[in-house]
Amino acid sequence: MQDVKSRLIHLHTLTYGSRGLIRSILQKDPTLKLLFQQSPEILQKTYHLSLQKSSQLFQHLHSIESWDKTRVYIEQFTPITFYDLDYPPQLLSIPDAPPVIYITGHKDLLKRLPSISVVGTRHCTIQAKRKMNHILTPLIKEGWNIVSGLAKGIDSFAHQLAIEEGGTTIGVLAFGFEHCYPKQNRELMKKLAHNHLLISEYPPHISPQKWHFPERNRLISGLSYGTLVVEAKERSGSLITADQALEQGREVYAIPDSILDNRSKGCHTLIQMGAKLVQNTYDLSEDWEELRANWCRFMSNNPSS
Repeated sequence: MQDVKSRLIHLHTLTYGSRGLIRSILQKDPTLKLLFQQSPEILQKTYHLSLQKSSQLFQHLHSIESWDKTRVYIEQFTPITFYDLDYPPQLLSIPDAPPVIYITGHKDLLKRLPSISVVGTRHCTIQAKRKMNHILTPLIKEGWNIVSGLAKGIDSFAHQLAIEEGGTTIGVLAFGFEHCYPKQNRELMKKLAHNHLLISEYPPHISPQKWHFPERNRLISGLSYGTLVVEAKERSGSLITADQALEQGREVYAIPDSILDNRSKGCHTLIQMGAKLVQNTYDLSEDWEELRANWCRFMSNNPSS
């Protein structure tokens, strides 16, 4: 149990919210052996922590109860770390990649090509599902994998469409597996866990927090070659996902609509800034054909695939 992977998972269960601290520790101590030999005072000095935080870290690292919880997580929730060959290469390449991810479902979907991320407002128009049916259904039937965030509105529609059309989908959670948000998506979450894939960078006991949602957006965009924004207001979490997609070197697409509808302003802004305007399935499939070779080469050359 006391190998580098289990030590990293054990560290992560306490410091999941501080990826900077984990990176700092790994830079100084890649095997994490020294970490378990250091006193609270040494931890404080080495990693520039307050004495209170260094004491909490020390207690957690050596707590039998905490280790018991780590063992349960390893046995039940399939954590994947930086040290594992099956860590998704598309996530390994993004800025601020999570040191540990937890998954449940069909792990092979992490390698499915092409995957496209679908995001948008929680309060979508009644036309949203028609737009998604028109553009995404042919792709789903061709084997495209749909990635989204299991939120209300566009996210839920995207997952449900993939399920209804016999496709595959990945749900990226902003909380640990022991929770569900929104609660009305509990059944949808179960379907994805059993027949598709759920992924989270949060240990299973971590409940949803406001800042988790923009934080997890980098994983939604990172898992795919491109992100499609269906409907979004001017100030929207979907635009954060689009920004992160661009930072990651991914493609960004947006569906236009009426200039009188506030739920389309974000999409129009993205198009003005250079996102590709999507009117039909071909607008996406054409781009993928141009990018396919590079993505296949990237996935096959990475040790984790």
